[in-house]
Amino acid sequence: MNVDSVARQLKNPVLTVLADAPLISVYARNRGWPFILAWGHRISGIILAAYLLFHIYTLSYLHQPAAYDAQMRVYGLFIFYFLEWALAIPVVFHALNGGRLILYEIFGFRNDDLMIRWVFGLGGVYIFVLGLLMIIGDQTVSPVFFWLTVLMAGVAAAVLTWSKLKQSGLPWTWKIQRLTGGFLLVMICAHMVFMHLNPSMSHEAGVVIDRMRHIFIKIVDLALILAALFHGGYGLMAIAKDYLASKVLTGLAALVIIVLMAAFGWIGVKLTLLV
Repeated sequence: MNVDSVARQLKNPVLTVLADAPLISVYARNRGWPFILAWGHRISGIILAAYLLFHIYTLSYLHQPAAYDAQMRVYGLFIFYFLEWALAIPVVFHALNGGRLILYEIFGFRNDDLMIRWVFGLGGVYIFVLGLLMIIGDQTVSPVFFWLTVLMAGVAAAVLTWSKLKQSGLPWTWKIQRLTGGFLLVMICAHMVFMHLNPSMSHEAGVVIDRMRHIFIKIVDLALILAALFHGGYGLMAIAKDYLASKVLTGLAALVIIVLMAAFGWIGVKLTLLV
């Protein structure tokens, strides 16, 4: 079956457009869409891990509110605003494709064609809605109400995932990776939306600090930081293990990743607790 017929059989216009790209067409024909999605998951994961560290670094400027506001004015330029919207593409793809993997591996849902359609369909809707919110730019929302609702959904996703994982004999690190994946599927996508429901929520130091001083928001931020850093670090180590032939290089890469994630974890936790 050729790539065009696969794309049309999936009845997804996004996949049909992607199928016309020469490089994707070759891999889709020879390896299939799951192979392409696996590579996309790794690449988007690396992008998001890098952005996570950059995001924590940017937030560390909250200890100097004037410097943070100056930095946000630069990021408010159109090019950075567009890049921020474009970042939603790897975010939502990684989140939804991760959800597809959880359904496939843990819950035994084998209708991969249907799940791939949902990944691209829901991803397209999310990107459109986020862009619309960014253009409107004058919404307001209660941080506590928003995150209370989202946290309940994120915890529910994690608990549901754990209910299937706890009886397996798989390594505990793999279990936590999938557990945090279920949690972050909800939380990270919601985080990007929240940041644009009201521009001041992320671009004015005083507003950000006031929000972060609320004890419930501190709990949410700590959960996000720790879950994201573990998930990202484990994912990077898995990629290193897959593509580094030498055990020495794999060990060194794992050490660098652990130290890096621990260092930024310390920065993020300290910032959250002391701001």
